[in-house]
Amino acid sequence: MAEYGYFLASEEFGPHDLVEQARMAEQAGFDCLWISDHYHPWNDAQGQSPFVWSVIGALAEAVSLPVETAVTCPTVRIHPAVLAQAVATSAVLLDGRFRFGIGTGEALNEHILGDHWPAAHVRMEMLEEAVAVIRRLLEGKEVTHHGEHYTVENARIYTLPDEPVPIDISGFGPQATALAARIGDGYITMAPDEELVTQFRKGGGGAKPVSGGVKVCYGPDRDAAVRRVHGLWANQLLPGELGQVLPTPRHFEQASTLVTEEMVAEQVPCGPDPEDHVAALSAFTDAGFDRAYVSQIGPDQREFFDFYRTKVLPQLKNGPSR
Repeated sequence: MAEYGYFLASEEFGPHDLVEQARMAEQAGFDCLWISDHYHPWNDAQGQSPFVWSVIGALAEAVSLPVETAVTCPTVRIHPAVLAQAVATSAVLLDGRFRFGIGTGEALNEHILGDHWPAAHVRMEMLEEAVAVIRRLLEGKEVTHHGEHYTVENARIYTLPDEPVPIDISGFGPQATALAARIGDGYITMAPDEELVTQFRKGGGGAKPVSGGVKVCYGPDRDAAVRRVHGLWANQLLPGELGQVLPTPRHFEQASTLVTEEMVAEQVPCGPDPEDHVAALSAFTDAGFDRAYVSQIGPDQREFFDFYRTKVLPQLKNGPSR
């Protein structure tokens, strides 16, 4: 039976709101939590970007659900040796209920220290080396590493969880999916693409968990919900590699003028019809995903959780299992 989680949007909500949403998600019957890791929001209208590791500490005290970053870039903005310590502490606070979701990141968040933003193939090389460094440090041994991209000298993490922290790799195309199958403890992708799931499983992923997510906008007026999505999250409909290479929220605002309300209405579940929401999440489980996460756009969070508790999750959880 698939699991259904809530996706906490750090770009749109501050830390207190995120913690309260996590509480409501648990009360509504969600099984797990994702939380995004950003330095900037995608645009100024979203307007937030709290430090994810502080919020995870608060989540550990507020809820009993598993938590995963979706996703952290462990290559440029923060050195993998530092992130290994953050991961270990988060896993201890969450009593082993933490997964580390990672990917190759976006210039939006990673260029802030003036570092060069590498080409995609170099970013994947950096990701693979970062994973190797993090895994060695999470074993609790002293690590010295002189690699192509990272140097670590005499580093050791003393506060460690009892069990290894699973590291899930995000990917949206064949090359990243192949990397996830080879080195990941699980796979994350944001479209219900059965071909990529099959590639992951046949490429070495086997029965490891596959997770995906979707943003929706519940509300009593579908047209108003479409307008809300268009005003806040039009960036998610930008094509190709724009999401990885544009450097500032201002650039995303400029590019998002290419996205129309009609495009939002066609591609984003909006409004009060439970069947639209059930279909959006079922698309992931039908494609072979083990976990599907949903994120509500806009301020109507309590109404969203009531709606999912009464109208959506019962259909998803009582439906036929794969």
